[in-house]
Amino acid sequence: MTDILKGPLRSPVNMLTEQKYGGHKSLHDDAEAARLGIKAGPIEGPTHFQQFVPLLAEAWGKDWFERGCFSCHFLNMVFDGEKVRAEVDRPAPGATRTLARAFKEDGTPVLEASASLGPDHGETLLEGRMNALRPANDLVILADMRVGLAGAAEERVVMGPDQHMGDLYPFSLAEKLNVITENDPMYSDATASAWGNPVIPLEMVSVLANYTANTARFPVKHPSIGLFADLEIRMIEGPLLVGEEYVLRREVVALSESRRVENYWIRTRIFDASGQKQVAEMLLNHGVMKASYPHYPKERLA
Repeated sequence: MTDILKGPLRSPVNMLTEQKYGGHKSLHDDAEAARLGIKAGPIEGPTHFQQFVPLLAEAWGKDWFERGCFSCHFLNMVFDGEKVRAEVDRPAPGATRTLARAFKEDGTPVLEASASLGPDHGETLLEGRMNALRPANDLVILADMRVGLAGAAEERVVMGPDQHMGDLYPFSLAEKLNVITENDPMYSDATASAWGNPVIPLEMVSVLANYTANTARFPVKHPSIGLFADLEIRMIEGPLLVGEEYVLRREVVALSESRRVENYWIRTRIFDASGQKQVAEMLLNHGVMKASYPHYPKERLA
């Protein structure tokens, strides 16, 4: 029988109600969500990652922060006021891979994930999903995208404790730590960190890796609204640290679609300030809702 590590029920908070991209509000705004038939602005998916950190640290200790990979497929949206519980199958002694899940209080599944320790992760959950994709045909919103397309420029990023993270992430790390579900002194106090500087929480790695994404100038048609469908965060020589500069390089690695969504998969490699040593990586399946693009029916017919 599998031994399961279970965390407490937590109440995550939507911090993206004021998020803007492409000159308009995002799906996390209640009015935009209602326009697309969703009852309210959902909580951003990476928020739930933080609930797994204490469980994975219990399983793998310091190694988790330095070489851990969390590879997640989102299943159902969570809204303000709802509670979520995380659980992880306790890995056997010496094992470097396990499975994880999150559920709402009523049992509704929120996400499924693989968690692993590098350098040999095997096939992660998202790598398996990406390898099984069928070729996308007749894309409209993503008609000008292609696999292998790189970001327009190398990006240099840093996350300071009080730094406002821009229109995509209209808050600071300090503001996030006021509401984060699983806080720890190592996120704000260098003396509590084993790595010399405070650690960027797992749920904030996507903020660091994505808040300058507009400078990549990927040709996604607007106005359109997207959401995170899948997200993988992988540490290679981690963790990522508050106040340190990193270099980002992005590439389109897959395109796909479903009945309601067109998807582009971006791999973002995160290097140290020299640009020579890769320290982490993010794989993001960004789904763009067909119904959010007003010209979709006309262009699809054309």
